[in-house]
Formats: sequence, C-alpha cells, structure tokens
Amino acid sequence: MLFDIVHTSGTVVYFIFVILFWWMSRVPRTDPGAGWWACALLSMASARLLLFALEGIATPRTVTLTYAAFICLEKVLFVLGLIRFLKLGIRDRWIFGPAALMGLWTGVAWLTPASLSAYSIGLTAFNAAALAFAAACCLRQRHAVSGRLILVTALVSGVLALHWTTFPLAFFQAHWRIIGLAIGSALSLVLYLSLLANVLQQLQHRLLDAEAHALELAYYDPLTGLNNQNYLGKLFEQALLLATRPHHFVAVFYIDLDNFKPINDSAGHRTGDEVLKAVARRLKACTRSTDISARIGGDEFIVVATQLEQNAQIDLIARKLLARLSEDITIEGAAYTLGASIGISLYPAHGTSLTALIEAADAAMYQVKYHGKHGYAIHGRDGPRSAEAASAA
Repeated sequence: MLFDIVHTSGTVVYFIFVILFWWMSRVPRTDPGAGWWACALLSMASARLLLFALEGIATPRTVTLTYAAFICLEKVLFVLGLIRFLKLGIRDRWIFGPAALMGLWTGVAWLTPASLSAYSIGLTAFNAAALAFAAACCLRQRHAVSGRLILVTALVSGVLALHWTTFPLAFFQAHWRIIGLAIGSALSLVLYLSLLANVLQQLQHRLLDAEAHALELAYYDPLTGLNNQNYLGKLFEQALLLATRPHHFVAVFYIDLDNFKPINDSAGHRTGDEVLKAVARRLKACTRSTDISARIGGDEFIVVATQLEQNAQIDLIARKLLARLSEDITIEGAAYTLGASIGISLYPAHGTSLTALIEAADAAMYQVKYHGKHGYAIHGRDGPRSAEAASAA
C-alpha cells in the first residue's frame, strides 16, 4: 500500500513537471535545457508507469531491467540539458559514450542469466557518476549563472549521487525498496524544482534586462547617450523644483551646430556620428551634475542649467560651451572644425513651460544664425554676441 502511494504520487508530480518544463521550453529564446529536462522527466515518469503496469505480469528481472533502462535514459537527458543550460561546450559524444556502455551492460544482463545484484553495481555506478558530474559542473559554473539557485542544484545532485550508492541494498533488504524509492523520489523532485527555479530566474533576468533596455531607448538618445526629448520634460519638472527658491532660476540653452552638415556630407554618416558623440562628451564635460544635457534632433542639443543665482553665470556658461564646441574634433586622424549657434531663454522670465522656453531659445538661436552664426543670444536682449566678442568679454 505504501509502495503504491509513493509510486502514484511521484508519477503524478513528474508529469506535472514535464508539462511545466515543456511550457517553459516553448517560451521564445528560453535556454534549450528546459526541453531536455522535460524529456528527462517524461522518461522518469514512464519508468514509474511501467514499474506499476508490469508489476505482477512480467518477471521481476524484466521489471527491474525495464525500469533501469528508462532511469539511465533520464540521467543522460538530464546531463545533456544541464550542459546546454550552463553552456559548457562539452560534445555530446562524451555523454553518449558512457550511455552506450550502460546500454550494452543492460543488454548483457537481459540476455544472460547473470545476477541482478551484479548488474546493479554497473547501474549504481552509472547513475551516481552522472549525478556527481552534474554537481561538479554546477559548482564550476556557479559564477557564470546568476543567483545561488545553481548551488542548490549542485547540492541536491551530490546528495542524490550518494543516495544512488545505496541502490544495491534493495536486493538484500526488502524494506529498503520502498524507503529508497521514497527518498529518491523526494530528492529528484527537489532537483528538478531547483532546475525549474533556475530557468524561471533566467527568464526574470531577461525580462529585467529587456525592461532596462526599453527604458534606455525611451529616455536616452541611442547614439550619444544623452537624454532624449521625451525624457527632457520629466527632468525639467525636477529642475523646476530646485528653482523654486527665490534666488534661483533656470536657463535653457538651445544649441545648433555650425558646419556639421558639410562634414556629414563629405566624410560620411559614420564620421558624422562620431562627431556627434564627441559633442555629447564635451557637453557633459561643460555642465554640472545638476544640469541637464539632451539631444533633440540631428545636430541640435539642449542644455538646461539649474540653480543659477546670477545673470553673469549665463554668459559664463555660453562662452564655455562655445569655446569647447569650437575646438577641433579628430576622427581617424582627420580634424573637423565645428561651431555653435546658441539661443538662451530663462525661467520664469520667458516662459513657465519647457515648450515655451525651447521656442524662445530657438528664436534667439535663429537670431545668431541670421547674424553670421557661431555666437549666442539671450531671448529679448539686444542682438547676439559672436564667439569673438564672447571670448573678449
């Protein structure tokens, strides 16, 4: 009665795990180990069903050898799945070789009247070796697999390998057949539960990485790494919180690069992209940690300077930006010279929304373009200042 309970419950749980691993294997880009483990569990469940179906019909020898053949197949599939999950790069023939020898050993036991207790020695050695090998692989790759769950798999594999060494006792002590089966079933379930947890954890990391990548695409310019226009609005709202103090204000610098189009057309888009990356690095170097730098178009950038206290700081920042953007940019041994036309608007003098401030700064920038480029202008002030005049100030 106890044997039937252990056997039936174990078989049902194995089939549940088969469905779970098969379902996991159907998820796109899931590690292929899940599919192999589904097949391994199917082999183990089949062994249990045959053990129950053949009981009382076939000879004990036939029942034992049939059960052993499916259990050995389960270990082969288990190890093959683990090799793929851990990305060990071990050739399958190193696994199929010992499996073929075990199959030959089973065939000899089936065709000859050799004692089953003698056969059990080879069966024990094969299963214990497969589980010990799995434990060693998990320990070796514990740093390559995120999380500590793989250590659980290593531990249970090692314990199950030790448990297999007691298998021959079933031929000498009848009560050990039920006890050993119950212990082996419990350890096997824990083993595959740990594998399932590893697969789920891998999927979780994939989802988190995909989410982080999606957020990066949503908030950052993929070429320069600066904030993009979508994220600029949220950052600006945060900047306004810092500008609510009576003596603080915010300045928006609308930067349009001069002479970028000829470089892009003559040297190619790849060189143009490298120039834009260099510009982004210079903008980061010219601004403080509390300021905001963003790319909003092909060669158009926004710098939001926060926590300003004096109007003189605006001219200082503008001159600094012009000086850095006027320096030659060297790409693959060739030097390229840019300039910049910068329009500036102030919060709250020229608007209380980012859209209004960008429009005001854009209008000031076009004043600079109209008067010969390479300078800066503050919205509402008399005329732009050229780079030469700015450097002389």
